[in-house]
Amino acid sequence: FGSRSLGSSLEHGPHTREHRKTFDVMARGPKKHLKRMFAPSHWMLDKLKGRWAPRPSAGPHKLRECLPLIVMLRNRLKYALTYRECKMIVMQRLIKVDGKVRTDMFYPAGFMDVVEIEKTKESFRLLYDTKARFVLHKISKEESSYKLCRVRRVQKGLRGIPYANTHDGRTLRYPDPEVKANDTVRVDIATGKILDHVKFEAGNVVMISGGNNIGRVGIIVHREKHPGAMEIVHVKDAVGHTFATRLTNVFVIGKGNKPWVSLPKGNGVKLSIIEDRAAKMAKK
Repeated sequence: FGSRSLGSSLEHGPHTREHRKTFDVMARGPKKHLKRMFAPSHWMLDKLKGRWAPRPSAGPHKLRECLPLIVMLRNRLKYALTYRECKMIVMQRLIKVDGKVRTDMFYPAGFMDVVEIEKTKESFRLLYDTKARFVLHKISKEESSYKLCRVRRVQKGLRGIPYANTHDGRTLRYPDPEVKANDTVRVDIATGKILDHVKFEAGNVVMISGGNNIGRVGIIVHREKHPGAMEIVHVKDAVGHTFATRLTNVFVIGKGNKPWVSLPKGNGVKLSIIEDRAAKMAKK
């Protein structure tokens, strides 16, 4: 076993770089697990209570922009203590998301979704607070019959049939010809039909659904167009603070200054660090 023979065997052996290139490229399907440390921080899971987090199923909302039913039932509403209890609740067909029974406890519910629990006669709408966390905002029976959807794009399909794609993965056929991308439509949950729409224009009330100003509510002041780059929208909130964000983060929620959905506590006004501290101290 001279050094020359060992070197030559390593050069042409099964672990050479060329060999690895050909075999290590292919991944073996979609990932099925999620480590707790990599889970979205807005789920607010404990760092030390286990290594794993629930990985949301594929669905209408993105993995990092959703709240799986298991996190909702176990960590938010505290209706279950364990994974097994969550499974029992959903398998009894007790949870409805947007009017449909969901038996997958990893189903990704997201922004503007309506979650109904008939056993407790409760309805919630998923909205954001100003700290980028999902709020299960309790709503009335009347308000739970509709939801708002942001139009991503309007196209023509087979035989020239117009249809609109929304932020929650819906395809709405024959929308009003006035409806364009970035507008908002009010959808009846039972039938899936468009009830009303509101244009994306200055003077309408919006909620920010992404970026640094997530959860803030205000009125559109001005829209900056940058051909070939991101368009910027300037928004003014109820207290008079103005801020700017990307067009893709802006979700129109009503005409004028009247929102079509009820807002969570704080009405989407972001407090400064000092105001936030004062409010917490006052509670004590």
